Amino acid sequence: MNSGDITIIKHSVKGCLIPQGHEIELLPGTEVLVTQDLGGSFTLNVNGNLVRIEGKDADAIGREVKPLPSDGINSSDVVITKELVLDQLRTCYDPEIPVNIVDLGLIYNVEVTEQEQGIHVGIQMTLTAAGCGMGPVIARDVEDKVKAFSKVCVVDVVLVFDPPWNASLMTAAARLELGLM
Repeated sequence: MNSGDITIIKHSVKGCLIPQGHEIELLPGTEVLVTQDLGGSFTLNVNGNLVRIEGKDADAIGREVKPLPSDGINSSDVVITKELVLDQLRTCYDPEIPVNIVDLGLIYNVEVTEQEQGIHVGIQMTLTAAGCGMGPVIARDVEDKVKAFSKVCVVDVVLVFDPPWNASLMTAAARLELGLM
């Protein structure tokens, strides 16, 4: 089953209405079109509305979640670096755009510091639009994915809007993927 496949909801599942960010419940028997299957979450078209469901609910649409970079890396001898965090963040997607948030240019800064209780990761990021209702959802996804590393005890995600996001912040690969080159 790929993006673009029509499927039926198999059991009740909570989703997030895009772009408002409101929680909704999808009922069994509802026909949906899978429009995006990236980063361990799914974007569905439900009667003309976009809805994001978490990877943990993949079975509701007959899917399995793909492994993340953090899977199997929770050994105590793994060093948590900025590069490792950025690799993990490349599994976070804006549910409306098929480009990860790093290549999209939403990550402004990542700082990894070792503290007594464990690793602290500070992340400054932005959104493609300041009023985006999905901002808290994307920020929570960032936090959850970085906390998947067992040595990370604190993830501090700060949304910043200066400088404002613009298309020049995207990588060349992202611009190419979106047809902007």
